[in-house]
Amino acid sequence: MPTDADSREAGRWNHRPPTPIAQNPLFQWPPRPMAIFRWYAAFWFEISTTTLCLVLALLAYFLILPPLEAMQSLEWGWAMRVWLANLVPQCLIAGALHHWLITARKQGDASKFDPRDQNRSNGTFTFNNQVLDNMFWHIASGITLWSAAQILVFWAMANGWAPTFMFPENPVWFVMCFVLIPIWSSFHFYWIHRALHWPPLYKLAHSLHHRNVNIGPWSGIAMHPVEHLMFYTNFAIHLIVPSHPLHLMFHGYVQSTHPVFSHSGFEELVVNETPQMRMGVFFHQLHHRYFECNYGTVEMPWDRWFGSYHNGTGQATEEARARKTQMYT
Repeated sequence: MPTDADSREAGRWNHRPPTPIAQNPLFQWPPRPMAIFRWYAAFWFEISTTTLCLVLALLAYFLILPPLEAMQSLEWGWAMRVWLANLVPQCLIAGALHHWLITARKQGDASKFDPRDQNRSNGTFTFNNQVLDNMFWHIASGITLWSAAQILVFWAMANGWAPTFMFPENPVWFVMCFVLIPIWSSFHFYWIHRALHWPPLYKLAHSLHHRNVNIGPWSGIAMHPVEHLMFYTNFAIHLIVPSHPLHLMFHGYVQSTHPVFSHSGFEELVVNETPQMRMGVFFHQLHHRYFECNYGTVEMPWDRWFGSYHNGTGQATEEARARKTQMYT
């Protein structure tokens, strides 16, 4: 029987997935092997943002990037190729998704979480427009600093300052890196995100991203440059753990293209009334609505372990609001 709080919570959303929200069964006890297999199969054996990131990485590596040995000197030529390998697919994907979901409304409100439209005349945003604000910070700061961080790692790899290996040397580790990168990304994101909610850092940087209560595709990496600098320290793992340039490109798309979908505001991409792929994550949508909850991702149970987990219920909303009141008063 739903409680009053749960009924109120359900009324705040156009689309609300079943609650409590599921998390990665890998970290639950007792072990459920089939549930774990189904969880990861949804990422790797179906059309998903993860498989899209892998395809983008393969295309960039084989069609755009120069050989690693050409990156021994920092030069504009190859650096621009890295930037274009990020800029072009990112803008095409975010732009197409925004057009489909928001401008042309091709799937109406099907699977849309928040019933409200994005802001078009609001002084809170740069240019008084949420979409233009998001596009500017996403491209000018986000794609630029994402590319710059990768360029530095490529340069280190090319000069032997970062451990690298080729596929034939260790095929098992080569494949495992693709599985482990999203897990590492989730781990890193949680702790950086918690730091960004420290009031001085929140006021300086993270508040720019949180202008977006009702998020859209361009909100994904629309952040302050200070937040981008912290966000892309994620790539430093490649300076320590042996990897391949293809892994670094995949890592970049996981870190930056996945948020385009997870911030889309829609749970699924629907074409001709048929769901085609999962996109938005209600877990993170709740964070943008209630702030002091769900700092991480559903991949890792940090929020559950450290008491900031919002499972989508009305009771969890009351707890998140109480945390916010306590932190900012």
